[in-house]
Amino acid sequence: MATVIYLLCAATAFACAWLLLRSYRRTRHRLLLWSGLCFSGLVVNNILLILDRIVFPEPEMDLTTWRLASALLALLPLLYGLIWEDD
Repeated sequence: MATVIYLLCAATAFACAWLLLRSYRRTRHRLLLWSGLCFSGLVVNNILLILDRIVFPEPEMDLTTWRLASALLALLPLLYGLIWEDD
C-alpha cells in the first residue's frame, strides 16, 4: 500500500509541475515558474523517497540526507519567488 501512495504522490507532483510550467509558458507570470520549479524538485524528492523506502530498504543504503537536501532545493525557488518577485 505504501508503494501505491508514494507513486501517487510522485504522479501528483509531476502533474502539478507540468501544469504550472505549461501555464507559465503561455502567460509568462513569474510565480508560475517558481511554483513549477518547486514541484519539479518535489518530483525528484518523491522519486528518492521511493528509492529509499521501496527499492533499497537495506539500512546500509540510506538516502535520507539526499531526500532532505532535495526537499530544501525544491523549496528554494518558490521561496525566492515569494520574497523577491513583485508583480
